[in-house]
Amino acid sequence: MNAPLRVGVVGAGRVGAVLAAALQTAPVTSGSASAGGYTVVAVAGESDASRARAAELLPGVPVEKPTAVARACDLLLLTVPDDMLGNVVRTMVDAGAIRPGQYVAHTSGRHGLAILEPAAAIGAHVMAVHPAMTFSGTARDLTRLSGGVFGLTAATPADRAFAEALVHDFGGRPMWVPEEMRTLYHAGLAHGANHLVTLVTEAMEILSAAGANDPAGTLRPLLTAALDNALDHGDAALTGPIVRGDAGTVAAHLDDIRTNAPQTLASYVAMARATLDRAVSDGRLLPIRARKISHLLDDAVAGAAPAQSDGAVDTVETSTWNQA
Repeated sequence: MNAPLRVGVVGAGRVGAVLAAALQTAPVTSGSASAGGYTVVAVAGESDASRARAAELLPGVPVEKPTAVARACDLLLLTVPDDMLGNVVRTMVDAGAIRPGQYVAHTSGRHGLAILEPAAAIGAHVMAVHPAMTFSGTARDLTRLSGGVFGLTAATPADRAFAEALVHDFGGRPMWVPEEMRTLYHAGLAHGANHLVTLVTEAMEILSAAGANDPAGTLRPLLTAALDNALDHGDAALTGPIVRGDAGTVAAHLDDIRTNAPQTLASYVAMARATLDRAVSDGRLLPIRARKISHLLDDAVAGAAPAQSDGAVDTVETSTWNQA
């Protein structure tokens, strides 16, 4: 019987503890990276939150120093923040904690293999294995991994095969990302997920200012439908006053937001501009009507009160004004 692959995690944060827990319970199949399964031998985490997370998700697994974790494992998962990763790798290589033949994988979306060069130079198998998922650091994340995409980068055929098999053991789907495209790949994920959180939070703040007693419940069905439509149809899913060319409505929005939820004005203007550009580019909004809205947005940024529109539609535009 094959011995389990020993796994160590440096950075028992929301990602590291969950991935380690997923491997501990991963079924052994013909396509597994480890024919003997996995055993998590040690983790490193300095904060009280990390230690508590490890105790909950990885009961009985010792919390050690990073170098001790690296020395104890066959597969080292580096799940530290992006800006710390290079220093962590260099420090452990210099300390002799990483060895030839060891698997070293980081979970950074931004970085590829270059950040792991010190480990590769001494003969370690290096790879980038980034889960395209947001984590809570709790057991519910384990089910979210199922079917999720992992952005992979590896150099050799053997390392690529190992990385793909590892992702299957996580329950995920591999997507190969070229080394030179790692940052752009990560930017797309951050723009979609992180900025979505900001956008939704600000929308809830505006609704709260309007008197909604359950802003989340008010938004949930609308946002769920909008997200599904956007993922299925892209720009064709756009609706609302920008696409319709309702300058008067946009002016009223800007006025009330400035008065009642001014902290959200800048992002409203930024997203309105982006939406306006896309509506003009795909032909759903005539440039003459777009200019009216653009001037309102300019005034909002400059701090001027938006000019109110009487809602009249220019004759030249009525034939192509689409309701959305």
